[in-house]
Amino acid sequence: MHTGLRITAFAAAVAATFGTAYGVGSGLGPDPAEKRPAAHQEEHGAHEMDETHEVEPVSGAVPGGLQVSERGYTLDLERDRLPGRTGELRFTIREDATGKPVTAYKKEHDKELHLIVASRDLTAYRHLHPVRAADGTWSTPVSLPKAGDYRVFADFTPRGEKEGLTLGAGLGVAGRYAPAPLPAHSATARVAGGYEVRAEGRLRPGTAGELTLHVSRNGRPVTDLEPYLGAYGHLVALRSGDLAYLHVHPHEGAAGPRVSFTATAPSAGTYRLFLDFKHGGEVRTAAFTVHAA
Repeated sequence: MHTGLRITAFAAAVAATFGTAYGVGSGLGPDPAEKRPAAHQEEHGAHEMDETHEVEPVSGAVPGGLQVSERGYTLDLERDRLPGRTGELRFTIREDATGKPVTAYKKEHDKELHLIVASRDLTAYRHLHPVRAADGTWSTPVSLPKAGDYRVFADFTPRGEKEGLTLGAGLGVAGRYAPAPLPAHSATARVAGGYEVRAEGRLRPGTAGELTLHVSRNGRPVTDLEPYLGAYGHLVALRSGDLAYLHVHPHEGAAGPRVSFTATAPSAGTYRLFLDFKHGGEVRTAAFTVHAA
């Protein structure tokens, strides 16, 4: 995970669809003049998308998480299907030139590798920290809320590389599956335990924008957030449709109630934001649906 990390546009070779664009914060209200086309099925016919239109990329580069191989490295899942909602994920990061597992990494926010698992309908999310064996094999237990299609994101920096990268691969979980609609866009997320997180600012395509998240509990500002992996908050954004990945970290600041980020969206469209924060000794996650415009 990289402070102020910017991901760029979706490659022209990848076909994806996104929701009508609106701002975050003051721009949250939908535009009544905007016509919203009907939802349609993903290429496998299993996932009902939110209202869509064709992507308008801001450059030709590929955002993080869309490729299983990039810059000479490959994410190699031991198995791409789980027999049930609980199990173990095992994988390696391999060097394409040699086929050998990578065994040396730079630490980013106290970990050598961060693993994100998200459902294709963006209603399920897990931020995991697997353990690496001496031979380069990573493993972690995982418990997922439902069957269906997921995507696994490995966020890491091999030792000797100047920049980190994010690789992604598909994961199936056996069982009956009915995709859920994408939650409606909103500037406020409620979290178990009486927490409420409110977002201000704008997520902008191709341009760095400021997002500020305000954390409160039972109507009172939370001013004693606890460091989690070296920061007071971790933000992941996934683009609806193809799940292009963006991970940023907050600016230096006080322990709440404000946590601010700089982020750049790869294109206009609908995104699901996941904020991890720690309070009272427990890591909690707030989720939002927002639009980059």
